[in-house]
Amino acid sequence: MTKERTFRDFELDPRLIEAVTALGFEAPTPIQAEAIPVLMAGKDVIGRARTGSGKTAAFGLPMIHRVLQTKGRGAGVRGLVLAPTRELAIQVADALMDYAKGLGLVILPIYGGAPYAPQLERYVVASILSWEPPAVSSIIWIVARWT
Repeated sequence: MTKERTFRDFELDPRLIEAVTALGFEAPTPIQAEAIPVLMAGKDVIGRARTGSGKTAAFGLPMIHRVLQTKGRGAGVRGLVLAPTRELAIQVADALMDYAKGLGLVILPIYGGAPYAPQLERYVVASILSWEPPAVSSIIWIVARWT
């Protein structure tokens, strides 16, 4: 009989373990159990799983862990998630904010269909962006005009 994995097995920052425990996560889902160790080793992953299977935590927890490891080593964005829709960009950012609650990270969704100025004001302090691709080209164009 094999031992059921826990989030502690992944050697995530202890504050992330506390966060997922507080959120009610008991054991990693299959996508998390497969992806987190690979991502923690610094390798790339392409994963596919059903809605609600824990994909955001599967990539988000290792990303937050790495950002925490580099915190204070220069300002700026250290994590980027590209989401295909505005709704998913917001949903991913919200989930990442839940995982990183109280850790001093700024996680920001950037998306089209809303004024960019308020989004860009927070960009300069963001640690992780959840970005909708159509907004990427618009923001790059805006930033290029400012510089």
